[in-house]
Amino acid sequence: MRAVLQRVTYGRVKVGEDTLAEIGPGLVILLGIGHGDGEEQAQYLAEKIANLRIFEDEEGKMNRSVLDVGGAAIVVSQFTLYADTRKGRRPSFTGAAPPEVASHLVDRFAQMLVEQGVPAQTGEFGAHMLVDIANDGPVTILLER
Repeated sequence: MRAVLQRVTYGRVKVGEDTLAEIGPGLVILLGIGHGDGEEQAQYLAEKIANLRIFEDEEGKMNRSVLDVGGAAIVVSQFTLYADTRKGRRPSFTGAAPPEVASHLVDRFAQMLVEQGVPAQTGEFGAHMLVDIANDGPVTILLER
């Protein structure tokens, strides 16, 4: 399981003209599910992300978590995090879990964030989404489990 965290002052996900998710300060999480990923990996990342100290304190040091600052999260399914570009010029995505596995796990991961105390919304699995962010810092962190 791979997650790209982007600390944001604002985030929004749209499909067509419909806004599916929108937050103020918090995290936009691009989440890729690989073969063999399951509840254990999702739980580990949800706990790690909820408590990861990547928000600034009053001294400007990264000392606060999304929980500490009262932030929220948007979880966006992102199979392209499993792109393999070692051969040729077109990425292969064979490392990504099939949709029937990944869809459930993305939703479960978002639910686990909520269980950790982080309000979480999602995009629409398999849809062409427009993800609008105001990256704060910019701070972008890659996690893998």
